[in-house]
Amino acid sequence: MTSPGRPRIAALDVVRGFTLCEILLANIQLIANGDSAVMTQPMGDWDPWLGLPIFSLLFGIGFSLLLDSAANRAPRPRLVLLRRLLALLAIGLLHSLLWRGEILTSYAVVGLLVLLPSTWLPRWAVAGLALALVAAALIGGGGGGPLMIAGLFLLGSALVRYGMIDKIERSTRGPLLLGLAFAAGAASVLWVQGGVRTGTGMPSFTSSLADLLLAGVYVCTLLVLLRTPLRPALSAVFAPLGRMALTNYLTATLLVLAASHVLGLPIGRSLTVAYPAAGVILAAQWLFATLWLRRHRQGPVEWLWRWVTWAHRSDLRIPAS
Repeated sequence: MTSPGRPRIAALDVVRGFTLCEILLANIQLIANGDSAVMTQPMGDWDPWLGLPIFSLLFGIGFSLLLDSAANRAPRPRLVLLRRLLALLAIGLLHSLLWRGEILTSYAVVGLLVLLPSTWLPRWAVAGLALALVAAALIGGGGGGPLMIAGLFLLGSALVRYGMIDKIERSTRGPLLLGLAFAAGAASVLWVQGGVRTGTGMPSFTSSLADLLLAGVYVCTLLVLLRTPLRPALSAVFAPLGRMALTNYLTATLLVLAASHVLGLPIGRSLTVAYPAAGVILAAQWLFATLWLRRHRQGPVEWLWRWVTWAHRSDLRIPAS
C-alpha cells in the first residue's frame, strides 16, 4: 500500500499477512459455495469477522501513507489517489465475477465516497468522524457493513496523520497497554453479552463490539511480539504474504474454486476438508511470494495497481547485484 520511494513499514506487512490468513480461513467455504454473507459461524466461537476490521484499518493507513508520498511527488496528489481507487474498483468488479462476496468493490466505493473527500478535512475532524461512524455501525447492528468500513478507513487515516504509525516499529509500551485495554474491554463486553437474553437487540451490538476489541487485541499482540526475538520468525512467515496481499487475495479465490469445482473437493460442505485446503493454499502462496520477492519489488497485481496509480511503469525486477 505504500508508494515508490517510501520505505515499507515491516510491521504492517506482518499484520497484513496474518490477517490475510484469517480471512481465507473465514471465507474459504463461502467462496466454494458462492455465498456472499456469513449466515453461521463456521469456526464456532472464533468469529470470522475479525479479519474485516483489521484489513479496513490497514487500508485507511495505506491510503494516507500514499497521500503523504503523493504530496511530495505529484503536482495533483488527489488525482493519484483517485486513479488508485478507480483501479481497485475495476479489479473488484472483475473479481466479483468469480465470487460475489468479495470486498474490494466495497472498499473502492467507500474510499471514493469517504476517504478521498476526507483528505480536505483537518485531522481532528477525520478522527471524530471515524469514531462517530464506528459507533453508528455498532448501534445500527451493521458490524461489517459500509459504515464500519468507512469508520475504520478514517481511523487508519487519522493514525497516520497523528504520526502514530511512524512509531509502531519503535514502541512496545504503547501497543502493550492498548492491547491490555482492548482485552479488558472485550472480556467485559462478552461478560455482559452472556447475561443478556437473546432477542433484546443487545447481543448484535455486543458481539460486534467484542469482535472489534478482539481485532485490536490481535493487532497489538502482533506489534508487541515484533519487538521480541520472535520478530524474524513472524516476519519470515507473514511478511511475504502481506507484501503481496492483493495478489494473494485474488489468487486465493481462483485456487479455492479450482480445488472445489475442478478437483471436486467438498470444501463447501466439510470443515475437515476446508481447513487443510486453506492451509495448502496459504503454504503455496507463501512459497510463491517468498521466491517471487527475491527477484521482484512487488507482487504482479500490486505492480499493475501501482502502474495505474502513478500513471508510470516502474521496474518490477530487482537489478542483479
